[in-house]
Parts: sequence; structure tokens; C-alpha cells
Amino acid sequence: MKRFLLLLIFLPVVAMAQKTHHEAIRINQVAMYPGQEKVAVIENGRIGQPFAIKDAKGRTVYTGKVKRVATSQWSGKKRAIADFSGVRTVGTYTFSSDGYNVPFTVSTHALDQVAKGVLQAYYYQRSGIPIEKRYAGKWCREEGHPDTIVYVHHSAASRNRPEGSVISSPGGWYNAGDYNKYVVSGAFSVGQLLAAYELNKPFFDKEKLSIPENNNSTPDILDEAMYELRWMLTMQDPDDGGVYHKLTNANFNKLIMPSECDSPRYVVQKSVTATLDFAAVMAKAARIYKDSKDYPDFSATAAEAARKAWSWAKAHPLKFYNQNLINRRSKLNITTGQYPDVNASDETYWAATELYLLTGDSVYYNALQKHIPSTFAPPQWIDVSGLATCDLAMSDSVDGLLKSLSQQQIIDFANAKMKSVGESDFQCPCGNEKGDFQWGSLGEYFATPGMIFLYAYRLTGNRCYVTMAQEVADYILGRNATGYCFVTGFGRKSPIHPHHRVSYADGIDEPVPGLLVGGPNMFQQDNEIDGVVYPSKYPDESYMDNIKAFASNEVSIDWNSSAVALFSGLAAIEGEEEQ
Repeated sequence: MKRFLLLLIFLPVVAMAQKTHHEAIRINQVAMYPGQEKVAVIENGRIGQPFAIKDAKGRTVYTGKVKRVATSQWSGKKRAIADFSGVRTVGTYTFSSDGYNVPFTVSTHALDQVAKGVLQAYYYQRSGIPIEKRYAGKWCREEGHPDTIVYVHHSAASRNRPEGSVISSPGGWYNAGDYNKYVVSGAFSVGQLLAAYELNKPFFDKEKLSIPENNNSTPDILDEAMYELRWMLTMQDPDDGGVYHKLTNANFNKLIMPSECDSPRYVVQKSVTATLDFAAVMAKAARIYKDSKDYPDFSATAAEAARKAWSWAKAHPLKFYNQNLINRRSKLNITTGQYPDVNASDETYWAATELYLLTGDSVYYNALQKHIPSTFAPPQWIDVSGLATCDLAMSDSVDGLLKSLSQQQIIDFANAKMKSVGESDFQCPCGNEKGDFQWGSLGEYFATPGMIFLYAYRLTGNRCYVTMAQEVADYILGRNATGYCFVTGFGRKSPIHPHHRVSYADGIDEPVPGLLVGGPNMFQQDNEIDGVVYPSKYPDESYMDNIKAFASNEVSIDWNSSAVALFSGLAAIEGEEEQ
């Protein structure tokens, strides 16, 4: 006992003497590629501040001095940008400056594991089946929410499916930290995964996940996407082609395991946005899975489902999801996530684009022409237009003018975004505007724009766009104002208490790995609710690793799909160049 007490007293003294803590130096905590730009950010650093890089044996292999200091526009903090891009040899190193030390790694496969991790996370999100130990290790769990008995809510009732009718809608992914399933976010997520696959086929053709389907002839990313696609097919009313907005409890489940949940489940209102998103992703999937040996009948089924959904949406253009109205008209209130959207122009553009690329029908071509946006917006669930533009830019099946316009919109966006890097206090093209820090910031305002840089690279061959994507990856993986690597299970300091029911209730200290948390959110909608008090009011520091901090620490399948696109895209490009 005395020896233990002495250690408790002595260890902090040693740590203080060595100054080996990670808060002063912000750096990518996973790994960097040999040829990429390498930057560390020193909090309260100064121009001319010397730094050194030491190898695993303690030998100094590189020295430099800080040449740029940036001031945070929100906190006023001074941040020194230390560039050590000259370190190009594979190995483990230590970055040292003013007595502070932080480890880092240089690897030719720097992002392979985190790329696989954020994709593997979808298996952990599967509903309706046991998550098996041989695939999930200690994160295995019993089956939850079989969803073979699902009730038609008053808002979803139709002639052949009146209120209270029972349908079966098994499978699919839990949407986020909760246990409900939403077509809007599900279709968007699958759309991003399929787009990532098309952009990086050789990479995904070789990548193996720990999932039940990994021995078939289909790339594992497509196997995982199929688990959600099959569920989505059950969300279409076979009589009219409309698609239910979500499958949900009336209220959110408590913080318990899926197998402990026994609340009734409902399909709620058909919506034009869910139906068009469904049409888009089914049309895209029909094209991609056309020659699949493992899913031989899927392509025809998906194509027909997409056409029926399009027809329903054309007949119901103003059928937007309105939960307040639903609850005024029904005895059973629904209080779960809404995914509200009152503009279906972007969904129409995406659906028309995918149906045109599948069929070549001029009806869809004319429709997409009417909805082409004037400028490019990185895709989010609420604005999916970017998914259509990216597909048009890469397709060989569209006319030259439309393809050229799509390509130019992507390049113009990338060029405008990268202009702010020179003044950024984290050497990043994202995170330089207040609006970059809101709900789901790391997925929607970092990873997704990062993915767009990779499209710009594929279109031009210009490596500057790869550099920009790498800067975004570095930010997410630790080079940021919080010092967190924001993907669970990776890095030295990553979220331990995400707003994720399984990670809270499973009795395992570490959270389910591979989940990208939402990240800094300046609106702090959960601040001072149930004991949540954020440590900072600044936009880029508005993060809290707490199960109750849903505004910044929740996870979601659509943020993870952005992370898959970014990390896998970079891993694919670097792998190609290594060959």
C-alpha cells in the first residue's frame, strides 16, 4: 500500500518534469503518409520556436523552427504551425518543442485501419440479428428489434394498410445513438457508400471486413450496404410506391441494450423526401449490383421500386414530413427524430439523375435539368444535390455540357475552400467559419468537403486537392482545438462516452469502435440540460465527451459514411501511388 501511495505521489512529478502530455501539441494521432504535408500545432506557440523530431531510438532526425503563428478568430489563442514535412521515412517518432513531447507515426498505410474501422462500425449498428463474437469480439450482443411486427401509424394509413395494420420490416441499421431507423439518413448514407465504392473500386474490391458475408464474391462495402437496402425495400408501400419516413418507437428508448427494448414499433407517414431519396439510392444500387452473383434478383427489384417511388413523389410533391401536424391529428404522439425538410428540389435532382443514369430515359434527363443547382453544395441529408453532381461529373453516360458543368462546380468549390488554409490556425480548409461548427460538424462540414477534394483530384490529377483532404483528416484525427481524435477506438485521446446507447449499456469500458462523433457544435442545444455544462463557449471548442451531450457527442450513420468516403478515398489514392 505504501509503495502504491508513493507511486501516486511520484508519477505526476515525473510527468510534469518531462512535460509529456498531449494538450500543448495537436497532431494526427493515427498516422501520416510519408509524402504528405506534416504539421503539428503548438498551443501558445511563437514565431521562431524551435522543434525537433526524434526517432524511436531517441535520435534527432529533423529540426525546424515555427514560421507561422495564427490567432484564433474566436478565442484569440495563438497557435504555432510547425511544418515537418521533411520527415518522410516510415517509423514511429516524437515531436518535441519547449520540453513538450508527443508521439506520431509515419506509415505507407497510414489510414487503412481507421478507414476500415469507420466502415466496420456499420456491422455494430445492424438491427434484427445477433452481433456475433466471431465478427465483433467483445462488442457482440444479442439480437434487438426484430421488427417483424410493426404497426402502421395513423399518419401512414392507406386503404389496404389501415391504422394498426401489421407489417414486417426487419434488418437495417440503427440510425445513430438511438434505436430507430430513418429512410432519409439511411438512403443518404448508402448513397455515399456506393459513391465511395465507385470512386475507389480497386481499393474496396480488396478490403475485407469482419462481417458474415465476407467470404462471398461481393466487395464487403456492398455487402454492408445491402443490409440497409433490403430493409429500405420493406419501407415502400407495395400498393402505391410511397415510402414511409421512418420506423420508430413512439418515444426514444432509455439507455438500455437493444435486446431489452420492448416498446411497440411503428412506420410513420410517407414523405416526398424519403420517397425521392429511396428512388435515388435504389436506382443507383440497381446499376451497381446489376451483375452481382450474390444478389442476382436485387437489381431488377430495386429498379422497379425506384420507378414506383418516383411516380408517387411526382403525384405528391408537397407531402413533407410534419411531426407537429401528425401529432395534432393522431392519438399516438411520435417524439423521435424528424429529419424535417420542406424543399424537395435537391431530392428530385438526385432521384432524376440516378434514374437517368440507370435507364437513359429522357423523362428523367429533363427533370434533372430543371433542378440543377447554380452552385455546388457538399452533400448532407438535407441537401443531397451534391451526390447527383458528383455522379454526373464522373459518368461516361451524360452529354459533354452537363458533365463539364458538374465537373466545374466541384472544382470551383474545392478551389474556393482551399483559399483559407494559409490563415487557418489548424492548417485546414475547413473549420474557418463559424457555421462549420454545428450539429454533425465533423461529418457534414469536414469529412464531406474532404471527400469533395478527392473528386477534384480524380478530375484533375492535381495533388494539391489530396493535400487538402489530408489536412481535413488530420483535423478529425487530433489536430484541432479540442485535442481529440474524434473516431472512437483510435488515437490516444478519443471519445469514451459517445451518445450511443449500446456503448453506454453494454458494460464494456471502451465504446463501440469506428464511430465518428458529431463534434464541436456552437449551438450547444444540450448545454445545462441534465448536468451537461460545456467547458468552452468558443465554436471550435464546443465539444464534451459525455453520454448526455447529444448535441456534440452523438454518432450517426450519415456522418460515418462521410468518414468512410474521406479516409478510404485517401487510403485508395496513396495505395495507388505506392504501386
